[in-house]
Amino acid sequence: MKIHPLITTTDELADLCDRMARSDFVCVDTEFMRENTYYPLLCLVQIGNAEEAAAIDPLAPGLDMTPLLDLLTENEDVLKVFHAGGQDVEIIYNLTGKTPHPIFDTQIAMMAISQSEQIGYANLVESWLGKTIDKGARFTDWSRRPLTDRQIEYAIGDVTYLATIFPRILKRLIKTGRGVWLNAEMERLADPANYANDVDLAWRKIRPPSRNALVLGRLKAIAAWREGEAQSKDIPRGRIMRDETLADLASHPPKKQEDLAKVRGLSQAWRDNDIGKRLMRVLRDATELPDDEMPDKPKRGAPLGKEGALVADLLKLLLKIRSREIDVAARLLTRSEELEMLAAGVRKLPMLEGWRFETFGRDALELVEGKMGFAVENGRLKMTRIDPAAVVTPSDAVLPEADDGDDFPRFDAEDDADDSIGDSTGKPGEE
Repeated sequence: MKIHPLITTTDELADLCDRMARSDFVCVDTEFMRENTYYPLLCLVQIGNAEEAAAIDPLAPGLDMTPLLDLLTENEDVLKVFHAGGQDVEIIYNLTGKTPHPIFDTQIAMMAISQSEQIGYANLVESWLGKTIDKGARFTDWSRRPLTDRQIEYAIGDVTYLATIFPRILKRLIKTGRGVWLNAEMERLADPANYANDVDLAWRKIRPPSRNALVLGRLKAIAAWREGEAQSKDIPRGRIMRDETLADLASHPPKKQEDLAKVRGLSQAWRDNDIGKRLMRVLRDATELPDDEMPDKPKRGAPLGKEGALVADLLKLLLKIRSREIDVAARLLTRSEELEMLAAGVRKLPMLEGWRFETFGRDALELVEGKMGFAVENGRLKMTRIDPAAVVTPSDAVLPEADDGDDFPRFDAEDDADDSIGDSTGKPGEE
């Protein structure tokens, strides 16, 4: 694979993107800083395919990133491959208002062919290639110039290794027939709605202090105001005020600006500065949160009480067994909240539709309905379907005579063996 020198001019970038546009896929990674800014500061972009790779310096004077951004967001013929790409996609969305598409995330893909829920890049490389990544440059300041050779080499590795691993993961997905499982997950990653920053919804990320409509109205107003202040100053929202302080102000708003000096988390200067005046104006103008925006009441305890909790626990055990036996991440099949809803009697759930139903949902439903049970075979826990005709009830059970020396009746489970879960598939790298 050819590794290019750091790209710092628009002409070099345009030539690279022209060649990449003829590829079936490109691997993409970014390095950024977000500790001191509202929006993450893009400091480096790495891109590569099976033949070549390069790092691009977006901070280089005069560099126009348009060729690259068009390749990522406008070219539907090239698959964009990331690993744990949520933050990378967010950065691209912030720059263009669009997301890369079509998209493939190797971290998500690993969930379909292994039990790895959130495998890190270093572990991915070690698993598939047997190589150890030097993490020494991981936490360096990527905004400082000039970049060192070590930094660039480290960054390039994020796409060169990925360009080798991706085809192997794809081959495994095709072999197992699980590629279709990931369609919805990949589309969700590329959905622009996930990255749109609606300031009027910022309050939903804060733990509400109460369900009082006026308190929640103030919470919504202050949260939106804080986003605007942070954006205008390009600083993290927490530098304006912390979530805890914001919630406290919503619950106990000061009557006059001087009282802001008494609020924990605010400096004394707020008692008479301009930002304090703006905050007081927001508090005075806040109104009750409309009924249609009120959050749902939090659930207390299990949906069906203690019995429901036991059923949910059995479902979680079933999920662990199925995840282990078919070698797939449990989180890809369903979530704990869904299992609790199933135990409560809800039947309109993602796990009861499509491939999830065929793979896990049918067994989960049968467990709830008493058609599935647990068994131990050769020291391993497995699932087995229950034959209603073979179940002995108290009314028809016949106990042996106390003095005939026979053992109590035993029930043969061999007839159920064919219904048990099959052997697990191989692990990455064992081809």
